Amino acid sequence: MTIYSLYIFDRHCACVYYQDWHRTKRPRVAVEGGILPGVSQVIAPVKSMDASAAVLGSTISSPRNTLSSTSGVVVAVGDSAEPQGNALLQTNASPASSSVAPTGLPFDEEAKLVYGVILSLRNMVKKLSGRDEQFTNYRTSTYKLHLYETVSGYKFVIFSDPNAESLRMALRSIYVGPFVEYVVRNPLAEMDSKERGLDNDYFRAGVDRLIRGLAVFN
Repeated sequence: MTIYSLYIFDRHCACVYYQDWHRTKRPRVAVEGGILPGVSQVIAPVKSMDASAAVLGSTISSPRNTLSSTSGVVVAVGDSAEPQGNALLQTNASPASSSVAPTGLPFDEEAKLVYGVILSLRNMVKKLSGRDEQFTNYRTSTYKLHLYETVSGYKFVIFSDPNAESLRMALRSIYVGPFVEYVVRNPLAEMDSKERGLDNDYFRAGVDRLIRGLAVFN
């Protein structure tokens, strides 16, 4: 069993955070303007050659963008480095190598599909089961989606192996732990600006440690 990827959506339906671990395919980068800046360097929009070269030079010299895990998965936010990530909704996943080519949808389209799925299923559950019932997860033959929604409208979504137990409490731990500590209590984080994702190295590192500490991770 393993964990594939994590998405966080704000109350404006925008994806403000993305991180992956055991994806077997890499999402293609988003089109420019398709996602908020700072969501993740794995899916940052393609820029011009000159701009990319300038960004590359600045990020190499910046210690802010050198934070990484022991497995080689980049956990810092930036606009340059070649993504170490891997692909959505895949089973038989193994840690991806940097040589895996992007073959999926552009990330902005992928994020819209993920949000559309959870919104549709949540509304269906409410209509069929009443207002007291909550949609928390669903399973297919290749993956399992887990959802935790906060009172403020943030939606934490994680994809895992289909045989994994419910990870709703793990998502809640991300919310009450790193999210509250490094985002909610951070006076510099504009949570409702509609202009930027959760560009926070401490939050990204905290999420990475928490996910890697789960028994289901490996």
